[in-house]
Amino acid sequence: MGEKTIKWGILGTGGIASAFARDLDFAKNTEKLAVGSRTKESADQFAEEHGIARAYGSYEELVQDTDVDAIYVATPHPFHKENALACLRAGKAVLCEKPFTINSGELEEVIHFAREQKLFLMEAMWTKFLPPILKVKEWIDSGKIGEVLLVKADFGFRAPRNPEGRLLNPALGGGALLDVGIYPVTFATMIFGTSPEKIMSTAHIGETGVDEQFSILMSYPSGKTATLNGAFRVDLTNEAYILGTEGYIRIPSFHSAQSAYLYKNGEEAEVFHDDRKSAGYAFEIEEVGRCLNQGLLESPVVPLDESLKIMKLMDEIRGQWGLSYPGE
Repeated sequence: MGEKTIKWGILGTGGIASAFARDLDFAKNTEKLAVGSRTKESADQFAEEHGIARAYGSYEELVQDTDVDAIYVATPHPFHKENALACLRAGKAVLCEKPFTINSGELEEVIHFAREQKLFLMEAMWTKFLPPILKVKEWIDSGKIGEVLLVKADFGFRAPRNPEGRLLNPALGGGALLDVGIYPVTFATMIFGTSPEKIMSTAHIGETGVDEQFSILMSYPSGKTATLNGAFRVDLTNEAYILGTEGYIRIPSFHSAQSAYLYKNGEEAEVFHDDRKSAGYAFEIEEVGRCLNQGLLESPVVPLDESLKIMKLMDEIRGQWGLSYPGE
């Protein structure tokens, strides 16, 4: 018997929701069935643009659609908890955009409910499924660069100065760490596989009260370190480097990686390039389908305990800056 086609609902109609909807066309065993927005007008416009059959003018109508198997939560960070829980209460599988929630306490609540109800839940950390990242892990696991001792990863851009916009507004979970910083923090965790023994960090807190730029140094056992940067104030290189005792790996635009370069002992670089036509979200979409068809309640690639560990790391980092959000 073939795999069941997963019928998707999309909760939210912003830019990331549009990117996800486009990539559903590239994913196997999927159907774009429904979208929910805060207004019918927005839902109708989104549905027409992306060829979606059903458009709902509220999130509640979407989660109550009995034909929907899985819902992608694409709202701003502070609403992830309530939106994910609403989907779970309706018995839906949930793929929630990163960061999973504002803090680890919220995430613990969502994970507890999903596990209690035996429902699938996953953070949409799409980077971990990209072919260049899988090739990088293969290079590391086969010892191509020896023992990994240092990870460097930067992600940032110069954002428009809009205090009311999502990036800088504390009421919308603004700040560089939660928005772009989760990528380098997750990347370091993926490479080293353990929690750091010590974290040192610094941040520029802007006029709106959120971090606009940060630097983090994490130290691990046996002298391993990770240096991570994120920003809304400057354009960063957005590259990642993994340095080992016998060579190093460079990944341009690592969060959306299409290429990876292996450098060893002065030899010509070994290059891996992914010529995919999709943006890359299709891989995580297919992972949800694979898990649901196999009866899994979480992905072994993005396990819930790891997402929680990363959320706790970001709590600790924000704590060093004295940064909290409304309601915390």
